[in-house]
Amino acid sequence: MICVTLGSKRHKMLIAEHRNLADRGAELIELRVDWVPRGLRLDRLLKDRPTPVVVTCRRPEDGGRFSDSEEKRQMILREAIIAGAEYVDLESDIAGSIPRYGKTQRIISHHDFEKTPDDLEEIHAKLCECDPDIVKIVTMANSPLDNIRMLKLVQNAKVPTIGFCMGEYGVVSRILCGKYGSPFTYATFNKDRVMAPGQLSFEEMTTLYRYDQINSETAVFGVLGDPIGHSWSPKLHNKAFAAMKMNAVYLAMRVGAEEFEETLEAYEFLGVHGYSVTIPHKQAALKFAAKTDEMTKEIGAANTLVKSKSGNWHAKNTDYQAALESIKLGLAEKGETSLSGQRVMMLGAGGVAQAIGLAVAQEGGIVTLANRSKARGVQLAEDLNCQHVTWGNRGAVGADVLVNCTPVGMSPNMNESPFEQHWLRDEMVVFDTIYNPENTLFLKQAKEHLCHTVSGIEMFIRQAAAQFKLFTGKDAPLDELRKTLRHAISPVRIKTSTGHTTPIEQTEKSGQKETDTAEE
Repeated sequence: MICVTLGSKRHKMLIAEHRNLADRGAELIELRVDWVPRGLRLDRLLKDRPTPVVVTCRRPEDGGRFSDSEEKRQMILREAIIAGAEYVDLESDIAGSIPRYGKTQRIISHHDFEKTPDDLEEIHAKLCECDPDIVKIVTMANSPLDNIRMLKLVQNAKVPTIGFCMGEYGVVSRILCGKYGSPFTYATFNKDRVMAPGQLSFEEMTTLYRYDQINSETAVFGVLGDPIGHSWSPKLHNKAFAAMKMNAVYLAMRVGAEEFEETLEAYEFLGVHGYSVTIPHKQAALKFAAKTDEMTKEIGAANTLVKSKSGNWHAKNTDYQAALESIKLGLAEKGETSLSGQRVMMLGAGGVAQAIGLAVAQEGGIVTLANRSKARGVQLAEDLNCQHVTWGNRGAVGADVLVNCTPVGMSPNMNESPFEQHWLRDEMVVFDTIYNPENTLFLKQAKEHLCHTVSGIEMFIRQAAAQFKLFTGKDAPLDELRKTLRHAISPVRIKTSTGHTTPIEQTEKSGQKETDTAEE
């Protein structure tokens, strides 16, 4: 079950949002009455409530906003019990001062906004001595390993225990705590009103992660990176799981470069079946795996880890096949099917460029590359055994296929192109690995020259679909993935002070980085 936290200065807003959430299927609401600065009327909030409630009045030192006396605060909590609130949240130091009454259940809680303490088990034991119906212990995760300590605590607890970690590292435990026996987790009303670090919205928990369908049998998958909150992969994979009615969940998992191997070993507790891998872990994943196919070895980076039936991790790279399929979409528009003998001009020398260059060369394409950093471009050209030209001379090369592997033109710098418009030739195949925005300036100008264009969306959904196939053995619904990604990166509209609406790009959630264009 998901407990949705509500906090507002006004009774009217709290009541309206409570009803809104009930209409959306919420089953339990936490009323953070410490947000009401004055004139609190519990009777108004509890009368005709559409769902059960947890009444919480949190002190500033516990992450709350209550500014009156401690005596007043405890009086409010007693009033909530007398009024018949389904749950009341009590910190352990006041639990003995507020006796049981009626049917109200006691949640005895402990919060640590700085760390997950070494004496986690001892703290939990003390909470269990405070006559709880439910114990709640929430700490800050400063490492992925803190998730495992917390989830093991929840799993082994004899008293029903709500346990998860805060922060970006802690999202894993917020979503998976129910799998290990937590009576419920917490979410916020919407993304704009987060009550604690790392808290997800009710919509994300229900629609994206399908939290209430997660159980002990749910298969776990994830994407490893640092940072990782920007990733679109959870939207794609979870959409595919839902479309195919699979009992599986896919999470964004933040892992630092220095703790990669240690984290994956600890996450064996989660029973993860497969990982997507992004920056900065693609080389580390290759080293970690027990088995690697030849193409992935040659690329020198893995974007996928899959657990075999024997329990060993296998490293794969789905970028190169996805890129080939994308380029061939453009070739098909010309009535061609093969890259053999095609002159391919590649812009950029990063990890994606290396994967695409190897794939094109293996298909018989004649590769030339240019990169803004000459030294890096020369090195990749030597690795690929292909031609190199300086960045300034990139427009002088005759090409049948032009591929952009740089971040030039990526949101928010959408008025830039890596290639001058007058260098383009009619009938070229022009492929941009950038997918946010889908229709880059590079592609717009190519269309004006009657080029056959392919956007980065095609590569991204195809590499994700290839991962899905490796993870599950099933074909992903490509049309559904394409629709999902387009919706995710589409401009949203905001009201200006004059009342007009203006489109804005969701740049803060862009699924790309300047260091690696098609990242997962």
